[in-house]
Formats: sequence, structure tokens, C-alpha cells
Amino acid sequence: MADALSIIPSSVFRNLSDKLYEKRKNAALELEGVVKQLAAAGDHDKISAVINLLTTEFTYSPQANHRKGGLIGLAAATVALTTEAAQHLEQIVPPVLFSFSDQDSRVRYYACEALYNIAKVVRGDFIVFFNQIFDALCKLSADSDANVQSAAHLLDRLVKDIVTESDQFSIEEFIPLLRERMNVLNAYVRQFLVGWITVLDSVPDIDMLGFLPDFLDGLFNMLSDSSHEIRQQADSALSEFLQEIKNSPSVDYGRMAEILVQRAASPDEFTRLTAITWINEFVKLGGDQLVPYYADILGAILPCISDKEEKIRVVARETNEELRAIKADPAEGFVVGAILSIAKSQLSSEWEATRIEALHWISTLLNRHRAEVLCFLNKIFDTLLKALSDPSDEVVLLVLEVHACIAKDPQHFRQLVVFLVHNFRIDNSLLEKRGALIIRRLCVLLDAERVYRELSMILEGEADLDFASIMVQALNLSLLTSSELAELRVLLKQSLVNPAGKDLFVSLYASWCHSPMAIISLCLLAQTYQHASVVIQSLVEEDINVKFLVQLDKLIRLLETPIFAYLRLQLLEPGRYTWLLKALNGLLMLLPQQSAAFKILRTRLKTEVQRPEEPQRQPSVAEMNRPPSRSSRRGPGQLQL
Repeated sequence: MADALSIIPSSVFRNLSDKLYEKRKNAALELEGVVKQLAAAGDHDKISAVINLLTTEFTYSPQANHRKGGLIGLAAATVALTTEAAQHLEQIVPPVLFSFSDQDSRVRYYACEALYNIAKVVRGDFIVFFNQIFDALCKLSADSDANVQSAAHLLDRLVKDIVTESDQFSIEEFIPLLRERMNVLNAYVRQFLVGWITVLDSVPDIDMLGFLPDFLDGLFNMLSDSSHEIRQQADSALSEFLQEIKNSPSVDYGRMAEILVQRAASPDEFTRLTAITWINEFVKLGGDQLVPYYADILGAILPCISDKEEKIRVVARETNEELRAIKADPAEGFVVGAILSIAKSQLSSEWEATRIEALHWISTLLNRHRAEVLCFLNKIFDTLLKALSDPSDEVVLLVLEVHACIAKDPQHFRQLVVFLVHNFRIDNSLLEKRGALIIRRLCVLLDAERVYRELSMILEGEADLDFASIMVQALNLSLLTSSELAELRVLLKQSLVNPAGKDLFVSLYASWCHSPMAIISLCLLAQTYQHASVVIQSLVEEDINVKFLVQLDKLIRLLETPIFAYLRLQLLEPGRYTWLLKALNGLLMLLPQQSAAFKILRTRLKTEVQRPEEPQRQPSVAEMNRPPSRSSRRGPGQLQL
């Protein structure tokens, strides 16, 4: 310090700490001249002593004016040293950087000014301090003082110019700092960061794309900023990177996919749209790299299929189709269990479209990787059964398709029917609202006879007799009315002449006995009229209750439908179908006389029937136009009660 005091006139040091800027400036110019002389003489020890004095006595002084003078003095010394300044930067730069955090805004301003002048002199030599300078500028970009912000902005532009032309800049050392700063929420800092990312990406020798996973999440975070300008800048930077990805032969899709999956669930609409757009491109470009991430990607896509924003829904659907079209193999890292787990979780989504696509995925996996899916069957089977209670008919139909695909194997078929009956037992509303739909669809997807035989076998030993009766009535109604079961009805009609029909009748008979009306219906359908009459005659007081009469009413109305047209035509031959008449008359006797069903059946039985052995004469035109007499209204072949 003594050497420095002897070298520099005391007036210079005195004016360097003056409150007036002009005096400090003039003192700095004098200091610059002295340092130039020392540099010319090659006396760098004395130069170091001067710099040390400026640092300890001025820049670290508790007096603000001293700190200001010290900063301008360090800048002047650097200017004086010109090309030889590099060897003294370890002394010059740290105290200037320290001043960036000074409590006095004017000191911070002069620190920016000093470093600007230093940087102009040393250019690329100060790159070794880049991370520290960047960190300081990052903080100053959000300074509370507008003048400091302005000075920092000018310094920032100069530093960018120096970095872009330097071959000493280390992107590897810079990225950790950038990654840390990307989490800052301040708008000015975000603008500063995006600006640097854009500049560095424009430098051909700097591979920012290779480090994109380190700051990608931060850029996506900026898409939901309250400032339109920041959102626009972030979107512009992301668009540029996405274009680079499309043109690059080597990209780390995996790490970025993890980030995109998280961002696809963002509450911000613009962020979700951008994330799902990136995922869409990744699915097209990623190839084998993305196989281990398919489950995570699917977990991001399925909810977006039901997004409130149409643009997101469109991109999500396209991405979903692209992903499903890729036929990955478990040997390549494709984890069937992970995909199934995602699809299973999305079956509980509140959105119908998402549930539908989840079922499409399960169906696709069953078709492509059946053995692997069946290994996880116990984990998804209950969920698939619960989905049968879904409020959407489309979902229920798809669930049944999945169940039918699983039930191709005999053991799984049995398991499906057992679980189905169990669900009907514990959830009466499911049987009431969806029973007919489920049974009909299963009969289409699987063999109808096989389904009915299995259901009959299970219900035959059902301990809950009330449930068994209700279930049999539901099955019977579907059997009598569903177009899907037309072939089964044809087979049952041949029970008396066809061994297959007889066998089916016998297999259904035991369980149909749980409901008197169901067994009567089955007998009428199978044309075993004598047995139907015997069943009707065997009914006791306990059998004929309100429920029975309601079922009987339904049967009488069904007799008037095309399904039982053959039965009504058989009434034309009373001599041949005596037991049919006896059975129908027996049913009539069970109905209350004032009921609509009673009147319908009585009218049917009273219908005129011409006896075939008495051929009729062709009437003349006059006779056809003459109204019939009261005595001639009943033909000789008419049935009477």
C-alpha cells in the first residue's frame, strides 16, 4: 500500500473519493496516466499495488463515494493497461462484481459502467469470469432502479457480443447456472434468460440443442407467464428448438419426454397445447428412444383427448393414433404392464372420450400381446367389471368387447360369466339398467348358446332365490325379444324334433324353474305345450302373486308379437294343438277378468277359425256387400270358451 501511495499523488486519491462526479472522473484520468507509465516500464508489481489499494481502500470502503471512486479507478487502470490487462483481471474483476450487490443504487450503476469499460478493453480474456458476470447481470436485470437496469442492459449487450465471438466460452460450465436460474419467476429475469438462450442458440459452434433438456422445463414454465411478451419470447424460442429437433439426427428424446409429460397436465391452456404438440412430434420422430416412455406419454395424451380446448383435443387424438399405430415389442423395452396400468387408471376418468380411448388401448394390447396382458388380468379385471356400470352405453359396449376378447379362453370365459353374475347380484341397478344390453352384446361377441348355457349352469345352483328369479326373468325376456338371439329361438322351437334343440332346452330348464313365468315361456317357445299346461296346472297359491301377474301380463303381450306368430297360427289347428289351447286357457283363468291382458288373450282365443273340412262357396258381389245376420256371425269352426 505504501508503494501505491508513493506512486499516486495524494490529490488523486482525495479527488477519487469526492462527492462530485467530475472530480472523480478527472482523478481517474490522472490515475490512468500513471498506470500507463508503469505499464510502459513493465513494473507490474507496482500496478498490482495500485489495484490492491483501489480495492481495499475504495471499492470495499463503507463510504459510498469511496466505492464509486474505486470502481472508476479500476476501470481507468484497465484502460491504461490495454493488452496487458489480462494478467491483472483476477484483482480487477472480483471487486467490481462485488459492487453489483451494493445497497446504493449509484454504486451499482457505476459498477455496471466500470465493468463495461473493462470488458471493452479485455474482450475475450474476461470469459473466465462469465458465470459470475452472468449471475450478477441476472440479478441486475430485475433491479429496482431504472438507471441500473439500463446500464445492466448495455453491459449485457456487450457481453453477448464478446461471447458470440469468443472461442473460449464453455457451454458445459454455463448450463448448470442457467438451469438453476430458469426457476426464477421475475419477469425481467425471464426476459434476460430467454434472450441469452436465443443468442447462444444462434452461435453455430455452441450446441444448445444438446443441453435443451436442462432448461426445457424452464422455458415451458414461462409459457404461462402473466406477461404476453415473455410468453411470446418463450414460445418463439421453443418453436426454434422444435424445428432444430426435426432437422437433427441425434436428439435426447427421453429426458425431454419426461418434461413434456408433466407439462401436458399444466393448468395453463397454452402450455398444454405446446406440450402436446411437442409430444406429437416426438412420437413421429423419436422411434426406439421413446419406447420406454410410451406409458408416460399415454398418461399425458389420454386426459388431453377430453380437453376443453378443441385444438388440444385434435392434437391429442392424432398423437394417440400415431402412438397406437406403432407396433413396439416387449423385447425392445415396451412394457405392457405399464401401458395397462395407465389405461386402467384412465377408466376412472370423468370424461367419456378418455375412458373410451383407454378401452381401445386395452383392446389393442390384447390383440397384439395377449399372453402378456393375461398375465396382468387379475390387476385389471375388477376395474373392467366395474366399467360395466359406466353411464355411457358406448363405454359399456367397448368393455364388453374387451371382456369377450379375454373370454376366448375357456377358463376366462367361465370367470367372466361368474363375475358378471356376481356383479348383477350385488348391484341390482346394473341388472335393471344394463342387464339386457350386456347379455345381448355378449351373445353377439361370444356364442349366444354358450353364454346362455353357462349362465343357466351358474343360476341353477344360486342360493339367493329372489335374485335367481329376477336374473332368469331378465334372461328370458332377452331370449324372447332380442334380435341377437333369433337363432337361439329357432333352435329351441325345434326341441321336439332336433337333438340339439332338445339339449339346449334341457340345459336351460333347471335354472328357468326359478321363475314360473319364465319356465312357461320357455315351454311355449319350445312348443312343449303339454308340459306348459302341466306347469300351469301345478301352480299353487304362493306362486301366483303380483310379480307373477306382471310377468304374465308381459307374456300375453309378447304372444301378440311376430316372435310368437307361429304359435298364433297353430291356433288354426285346434285338433292338432289341443295342449296349446289348454295351456292358453289355463293362463286366461289365472288373469284377473278386468285386466288388459285378460281381454287380449280372450279376444285371441275367440277369434273365428274356419274348419278345413267344410270348404266355402265363393260369395257373389251382392252377398259380399250385404251385412251378415246375427245368426251367421259364428262359423262352425269357431272356438268357444
